[in-house]
Amino acid sequence: MKYTRLTKEQFEELHQEFINFLATQSVTADEWSNLKVNRPELAEMELDVFSDLIWEGALNAAKYLEHLSPNQMHLFHLNDSNMRVIGVKVKNDKDITTTEGYNWLRDNLMNDDVEFLQAKKDYGNDKNLDKFKLIQQGAVITKGDLFRYFDKLIN
Repeated sequence: MKYTRLTKEQFEELHQEFINFLATQSVTADEWSNLKVNRPELAEMELDVFSDLIWEGALNAAKYLEHLSPNQMHLFHLNDSNMRVIGVKVKNDKDITTTEGYNWLRDNLMNDDVEFLQAKKDYGNDKNLDKFKLIQQGAVITKGDLFRYFDKLIN
């Protein structure tokens, strides 16, 4: 398995897509029920293959990631050959993951306690795996509003 298995909730949300996936492999509902009981290892393998397909599609479509921690924000723009990152660091005790801390940041962007960094990083051999590792570390896929805002602000 290349990525990670979808959660039970994700499988429930993608129920129809999973049925379609099984249908492309000529697996009927009865055969699926039989597989789960009599060949659970094969059923597990099907779940893993489906999970990887879903992850691959989501990662191919992802153009922006955001990772927030109490005193830092990392905003990623995922280009074809590399990723650009804008880092925002708060050098005081404000927690920007809270409404109060985020509002403080928004109102004090030019404060000496706020530091901006920029970088560009080429992907390794597998750009989707690079994206997935960021998600495993806590990043989330976004529409890129924060990245574009800070990009305009500092460039």
